[in-house]
Amino acid sequence: MEASWQAIRTDPVIQAYYRKHMGKDVKKIIVKVAHKLLSRTLAVIKTEIPYEVGVIA
Repeated sequence: MEASWQAIRTDPVIQAYYRKHMGKDVKKIIVKVAHKLLSRTLAVIKTEIPYEVGVIA
């Protein structure tokens, strides 16, 4: 979950995703962000294209 908070601080796309869901339970939003990060990680592994901060995948 710490990676989710770090992504929210550094990645504008993830930050916008977090803000879009604000007002809901914070723990549930962090789980959503973690799921998004996992999806991006799997995409990097499968495509072998490096992760770029701020790029919508």
